[in-house]
Amino acid sequence: MSDSLSNYVRKRKIANKSTWTSVVVNFFLVIFQIVVGFFSKSSGLIADGFHTLADMLSDLIVLITSKKSLNPPDDDHNYGHHRYENAVGLFLGVLLFFVGCAMIWSAGKKLENSDQIAAVHVTALYASIICLVVKELLFRYLLNIAKRAKSSLLMANAWHARSDAASSLIVAIGIIFNLLGYHSFDLIAAIIVGVMILKMGWTFSHEAIHALTDKAADIDEVEKIKKIILETPGVVNIHDLRTRKVGDSIIADVHIEVKGTLTVAEGHDIAVEARNRVMRSSRVLNLMTHIDPV
Repeated sequence: MSDSLSNYVRKRKIANKSTWTSVVVNFFLVIFQIVVGFFSKSSGLIADGFHTLADMLSDLIVLITSKKSLNPPDDDHNYGHHRYENAVGLFLGVLLFFVGCAMIWSAGKKLENSDQIAAVHVTALYASIICLVVKELLFRYLLNIAKRAKSSLLMANAWHARSDAASSLIVAIGIIFNLLGYHSFDLIAAIIVGVMILKMGWTFSHEAIHALTDKAADIDEVEKIKKIILETPGVVNIHDLRTRKVGDSIIADVHIEVKGTLTVAEGHDIAVEARNRVMRSSRVLNLMTHIDPV
């Protein structure tokens, strides 16, 4: 197993452990929010419960597909199975998009009859505050693990948990205004959370489509790969560096220029060293090289 793949697997195991923690916590939050929201007549708390459910399903599907994505290349998938994550991400994104739309539509229909909107029970406020505190603690836990693992993927997941806490804060504010007599604010909070779910679905779908259509790596990552290759002894220059994203990783190919007086074996050794350096120091799963004498 290459150093790059070993590092990928190690970070994936750390990610799986922290993600399972997130799944378990969110599972109990979903039940708590939806049940309390139903009996306290809070549309905002129910919407936040579905937002938490969306996050839990997202994490759960990633956990299931990550095992499949780590399977080695075979006769049917010569480049591995990393794009399983992207395919599932697209499905989940479309699902969340329509869930968000349905929630916005439902809350909007209730707002049309604002005189019939009932006041929520104060229990809903206590529940939203509890959820806010739990989600903030989950964010800090995930952030601490991300820093120790030095993983940008885990860091992004941690800040995603912080956005969940923001939705609970919005719901709490909506419930407070409802208790003060402004009953429509609970539904407004539900609409805002619905928009957040819709946006989440759009983001998942957008990123998955780009990955499935061979989107190139970010400019910073491409520059990092270029720098590593150029620092390899024997490399004069490079051209035609191309990248494509597969799951959370990258596959790249490049033309490496070396002195024309070198032997074939010497040029080959330089290309191998450049490839190994890139795969040790970045998210590149494989770097295909072509030697050009200059």
